[in-house]
Amino acid sequence: MQFGHFDDMRKEYVIDTPATPLPWINYLGNEDFFGLISNTMGGYCFYRDAKLQRLLRYRYHSVPADEGGRFYYIREKGKSAWNPGFLPTRTPLDSYQCRHGLGYTVFDSEKDGLRAELTCFVPLGETCELHDLKLINQGGEAKTLQVYGCVEWCLWNAVSDGENFQRNLNIAESEVEPGVIYHKTEYRERRDHYAYYGVNVPAQGFDTDRNSFLGHMGTWADPQMVREGTSGGSLRVGWYPIACHRLDVTLEPGQSWRCTFVLGYGQNPRERKFIAPGVIRKDAAHRVMKKFASGEAVEAAKQALAAYWGKLLGKFQLQSGDEKLDRMVNIWHQYQCMVTFNMSRSASYYESGVGRGMGFRDSCQDLYGFMHIIPDRARERIIDIASIQFSDGSTYHQYQPLTKRGNNDIGGGFNDDPLWLVGAVCAYIKETGDFSILDHPTPFDNKPGSEAPLLEHIRRSVQFTMTHLGPHKLPLIGRADWNDCLNLNCFSAEPGESFQTFGPSEGPVAESVFIAGMFVKYGGEYAALCR
Repeated sequence: MQFGHFDDMRKEYVIDTPATPLPWINYLGNEDFFGLISNTMGGYCFYRDAKLQRLLRYRYHSVPADEGGRFYYIREKGKSAWNPGFLPTRTPLDSYQCRHGLGYTVFDSEKDGLRAELTCFVPLGETCELHDLKLINQGGEAKTLQVYGCVEWCLWNAVSDGENFQRNLNIAESEVEPGVIYHKTEYRERRDHYAYYGVNVPAQGFDTDRNSFLGHMGTWADPQMVREGTSGGSLRVGWYPIACHRLDVTLEPGQSWRCTFVLGYGQNPRERKFIAPGVIRKDAAHRVMKKFASGEAVEAAKQALAAYWGKLLGKFQLQSGDEKLDRMVNIWHQYQCMVTFNMSRSASYYESGVGRGMGFRDSCQDLYGFMHIIPDRARERIIDIASIQFSDGSTYHQYQPLTKRGNNDIGGGFNDDPLWLVGAVCAYIKETGDFSILDHPTPFDNKPGSEAPLLEHIRRSVQFTMTHLGPHKLPLIGRADWNDCLNLNCFSAEPGESFQTFGPSEGPVAESVFIAGMFVKYGGEYAALCR
């Protein structure tokens, strides 16, 4: 079955049905704020770290699949509510199309003569998503309807959000201003950041309590408030926090209507968290809501995002005469390389973003794919990676993007990691000619006072491999999650033990032909670099 097609002119992948075999997702964001969004509008978003600063709750094992994150309902008077992305209402649509573009996704659907176009993207330089909704009455009669925009908040840490309900069901807090709902859970105690969900037109109702919105034993497919066309005005303390705005709309035949929802992250200096007892400082949210108060400003943000990607992709273009090859090289491979640089595969629908940071090896490998696009950010990433290396040349296997420190939960002992740093640095210099990076003072294990030139880091990477050899004088494998069946030193005989880290990673027997091959390649590049 054909589920979609490439639109090369618009640089979009067009999905023609919500019934894809699995959710087909796109990534939003370019700098610090990122979102995952599927062709049925599932997904989540986060600021820098998918585990520690997640804004939206998402259930990986939900049935039906892919319900969570962003919920939009359109209910015409006397009819069932529907969603431009089909879920969660599952109301049959007269037409449906999802277009995954470069940093944005568009849902274009129609029901009973009412067309809805919803564009979701992260504007450049901001820590928020914009959800730009346009409605057009294509029928011959006036339509009276309600639009509900709703998000379910994660209690920040995506792991503890699903644990310890004795505590979690007591900590949720919200604030409400006209058109903006604030998620300030734990803000009083230990956080200096908050989330907010606003809309740039007057709202006629709101809710912050999931139970009130859904109703007793209610579901996201058929919330009580939507079914009744009303709002509860609930102000949630504890239990399950949401943010929901209700907009009442009347459209004459041929008339269009537009609004933009803003889902954002704000942060304050610790000494300036409040403007009054219990009232948080909202300068960041106010600035963003003012910035995107008009449709013209939202359009300008869309155009800036398109120009950004046009400039990035324009640095390398292939004209081969093969349409499919040109499409993948000129658009989608470069786009995916940028996405994986941003997240190092730490957040997806399979790697849930809660069990790891960004891989040392992964991040080194990712540099190869985007070095020509943004060399300045490649240099920054190399320094970040090298800074979690140990003084003996080995390294943490992962680092946390929020703190830029090594991940103690996994630790080190993956003996191929050090050589990947050599390859990354050599690739950077080949592309840029920037030899000055070798002189950059770079710490070991991020300890102040331990700084050494980056060249010394890669020298120690090579020396580590040369001094950790097995009985056949091949490199010791250590821990080897690049092929788990080769994890000869680390194995578990008891349930609950980590297959990845249990056992002595420094085992003296298991060797790796793979690492030996890496040494031939990157040892040679290191020698050439020294010369």
